[in-house]
Amino acid sequence: MSPSFSTRTARRDAAVRAAVVRGLLDPVASPVAAFVDLTGIGESAQALRAAWPAGLDVLHAFAAKANPLVPVLAALRSHGLGCEVSSPGELAQARAAGFAPARIVLDSPVKTRAELASALAEGIAVNVDNLEELARVDDLVAELGTRMPEPRIGLRLNPQVGLGGIEAVSTAGRTTKFGIALADPGNRERLLTAYRARPWLRWVHVHVGSQGVPLELNAGGVGAAVSFAREVNRSRPGQVVGIDLGGGLAVLGDDDADGDHRDHGPSFADHVAVLRRAVPELLDGSFRLVTEYGRAVMARNGFVAARVEYTKTSGGRRIALTHAGAQLAARSAYAPEAWPLRVLAHDSEGRPSGAAPEVQDVAGPCCFSGDLLARERLLPRLSAGDLVVVPDTGAYYFSAPYHYNSLPMPPVYGFVPEAEGAVRFTILRDAETLDEVVVRSGGGHRDPGRGASPGNP
Repeated sequence: MSPSFSTRTARRDAAVRAAVVRGLLDPVASPVAAFVDLTGIGESAQALRAAWPAGLDVLHAFAAKANPLVPVLAALRSHGLGCEVSSPGELAQARAAGFAPARIVLDSPVKTRAELASALAEGIAVNVDNLEELARVDDLVAELGTRMPEPRIGLRLNPQVGLGGIEAVSTAGRTTKFGIALADPGNRERLLTAYRARPWLRWVHVHVGSQGVPLELNAGGVGAAVSFAREVNRSRPGQVVGIDLGGGLAVLGDDDADGDHRDHGPSFADHVAVLRRAVPELLDGSFRLVTEYGRAVMARNGFVAARVEYTKTSGGRRIALTHAGAQLAARSAYAPEAWPLRVLAHDSEGRPSGAAPEVQDVAGPCCFSGDLLARERLLPRLSAGDLVVVPDTGAYYFSAPYHYNSLPMPPVYGFVPEAEGAVRFTILRDAETLDEVVVRSGGGHRDPGRGASPGNP
């Protein structure tokens, strides 16, 4: 067991206990809450930077989709990371978190003209998804002229190296929606022609995926991008100055209730080692680099804790009904084989449970049968008032809520250990009130019979 993982586990258990003592997991007022390990964020950022060779020009742009909470983004910025965004909302969140334009990268297959114009005018890096978008960028580059900061524009290539274990989040299949398919008939020459005609097209972007994607498959996609960039540079030396490596690392699940005995998934250093073997020219200083890790930076630095409200037995199986389910873990509810979660049992005081193990389901509050955090899982017997703790959820879980059944978003707290076992909490996102739920569901427009229309309330 790595020291960093055991230390993280100890911090988490101390935070659960302290949250109960502080009333942050009150059975009535706050039966579910999420927590972010702020110390862990710093450790992850340090490990990421240390894994890449010193002397390389690398911008580690955190993939905001993994956790776009503004205080989380601000914490990552304070540890030297940039930010990769894929929507107007994520760009607004990155700006609010204080990222300078030079440290932001804009990706998306459906950027509007206004999004592109704003990004180019500010000097935000832009990865162009397709040839029609490139024509739109041509017009904007001509319009902005000398008013545009030095452009950081690249084309996203689909290297078509194949799918990982989860097709829905693999991005380099033969017919994947992202990027320009490099192996389709005629496309390589079209891409080379596009670069030769545009001296300002100086980056290449590639993205193979993260969860379910082996490091060797990832490296194959990166190798295809580097090979293409070198081909451009043979005809126009020095044109392509940088490679943007989208995607990241898998964070593997563990079905064991006591799975804290081992770490999960490859490390940043593992990734760099595979790239060094497969694509040595990537790391020889020929190119500036951008990485876009998301899940691997944040997943282990967050957890959800929820009270067990009731228990029952159905068909001989015990079921614990909790306040955490698909509204926080939609992927795991709808595709549990692809997105398994570890679930840990704690007693009502927040201590790891010592109850006898029993096979049971851990269910959420949503009104469909598949709303389960765990199915037929051997766990310490859960009783009403106990807590279930769901680790490794700092990415793509509580920061991307699913509004089924209009359940309010829970509070999110950051935590830092202090002297003598104390824990300091900071609110990162307030609990959503029921009034706010009504407002986001159109509660301010209760009389549709008035004939209101856009622009004419």
